[in-house]
Amino acid sequence: MKARLTDFTGAEIRPGAIVSYSTRHGNLVRLSEAVVLETKSDKRAGVVVPKVKVRPTGRDSGFSARKTLNVRTVKADRLVVTGYTDAR
Repeated sequence: MKARLTDFTGAEIRPGAIVSYSTRHGNLVRLSEAVVLETKSDKRAGVVVPKVKVRPTGRDSGFSARKTLNVRTVKADRLVVTGYTDAR
């Protein structure tokens, strides 16, 4: 049986999920929205750390626009699911 990856509210993190996570912008912190592309895990530190590859949507808090929409990798405990792009 495969373990499900969930956020702190219990919502399942899967490809196609819309998530919100915190990002640095200069000396400030803002919230960014992104779509999950894939889930993976990192075991280099001797402990399994779940990570999520996301593509930002460009919707961010704050008054300055995001400069790039490059794919990012975020630790799974740093984000929350706000919705899904599919009707699953």
